[in-house]
Amino acid sequence: MKYNSTTDKNIVVSASQAIAQGISTDGGLFVPMEIPQYSISDIKALTKLDYRGRAKKILGDYLDDFTKEEIDECVDKAYTNEKFGGDNPAPLSYEKFGDTDMNILELWHGPTSAFKDMALQILPHLLTKSLRKTTPDKEAVILVATSGDTGKAALEGFKDVDGTKIMVFYPVDGVSPMQKRQMTTQEGNNVAVCAIKGNFDDAQTGVKRIFTDSELIKKLDENGYLFSSANSINWGRLLPQIVYYFSAYAEMVNDGKIKLGDKINVAVPTGNFGNILASYYAFRMGLPINKFICASNSNNVLTDFIATGTYNKNRSFYATISPSMDILVSSNLERFLYHMTDGNDAAVKGWMTSLKTEGAYSVDSKTKQKISDIFTGGFCDDVMTREIIGEFFNKYGYLCDTHTAVAVSVYKDYVEKTGDKTPTVIDSTASPYKFGKAVLEAVANGEELPDDEFEMVDLLSKKTSTDVPAPLAALKSKQTRFTTVCAKEDMADFVLGTLGVK
Repeated sequence: MKYNSTTDKNIVVSASQAIAQGISTDGGLFVPMEIPQYSISDIKALTKLDYRGRAKKILGDYLDDFTKEEIDECVDKAYTNEKFGGDNPAPLSYEKFGDTDMNILELWHGPTSAFKDMALQILPHLLTKSLRKTTPDKEAVILVATSGDTGKAALEGFKDVDGTKIMVFYPVDGVSPMQKRQMTTQEGNNVAVCAIKGNFDDAQTGVKRIFTDSELIKKLDENGYLFSSANSINWGRLLPQIVYYFSAYAEMVNDGKIKLGDKINVAVPTGNFGNILASYYAFRMGLPINKFICASNSNNVLTDFIATGTYNKNRSFYATISPSMDILVSSNLERFLYHMTDGNDAAVKGWMTSLKTEGAYSVDSKTKQKISDIFTGGFCDDVMTREIIGEFFNKYGYLCDTHTAVAVSVYKDYVEKTGDKTPTVIDSTASPYKFGKAVLEAVANGEELPDDEFEMVDLLSKKTSTDVPAPLAALKSKQTRFTTVCAKEDMADFVLGTLGVK
């Protein structure tokens, strides 16, 4: 199994090289040159395994320069009962919202209460093994741009991991108070956190610029370091997310919700496109998926792209109550376009260049049609997000966060518009307690709320008779460690300063 770049298919690397580098030297993203194919009988075999067994099978088929023992060790260390509260890190909750069945895939039972744990608890193990295979004399410098959840999950995953240092950049006014506190109180001797004056796209662009700065790369190399990424531009971050779609399907078969071979839909709240792209990879592998429902908030660049074939980031940016989706440059769309054009690296390079220089691009009519055949998009503003949270809880007893509510809203709109009653997996990407203020406002029926974030969390728990996740409750007594704020142009200087490199 080899991997090449989305913008230059002549660049070919091994799985461990793709994970160690994070991004190709030409600025493209690594994609598998072939996709493993699963038959219905293969999927049936997955129904007899637990989550860890399914992960070992799928990861093993993509990472063929890892031994079985290495894969087993990575999986067993990542998905422990202690970290995820049980044998199944990604349980399904079967709910009804009015007359609509909701198969909610809860991806937030890990140590940071967000779906990013599903990949970022295993990535450090994959990365350290990859580094030993490719550059055993180097220490990895992990750079992360975050809109909230990735940062904390990466910090927690890489905390005190030998041979690594991790630095996280987040938009100073673009994360929830709970997300900010999670990052700024992070423990560990190899971690650093910096807020930037800008939005997530500025942070993401800054990290990509650092990755392709040849002078900076040379300087780090001379000092025994190399760059890598824990964002979903790294294949090692995206690959583990494929697993939970197969696992959800297997659980639905085992629970009698569908029959083996039946098609499902998936509805995913996403800004960077990685989470829904993982379901597309599962589809390409053979998972029976009928429709991909891409749910956006008011930053609905993906909704417009799916409808028109034109991607245009030249628009107003909104800071919403679902901040992890406040993104106008969806980096993983690049991988999707590569596959939808049957590996046309020249076309992808042209579109990505146009995005950088003009802020927009339009795909050809053939590609647009291929996307429209399997994808649909919708969006939900803050007003509707709050309404969905309130109605879903007050009428039907299920409490969801501000991102999951976006997916629920878009899915309900899709069903009303199309009448499509195909069983649908709806990704629930974070605990409602990560966005306590917005969720509390949605269920408080207009009553006056406290100002303190933790008082809000306690009140939300009392009003809804739900438990605050222990890692979030513990934040109340933690001391703030990181207070640095820098201009987006100064991110490289922060990296060098943190490393002590001149």
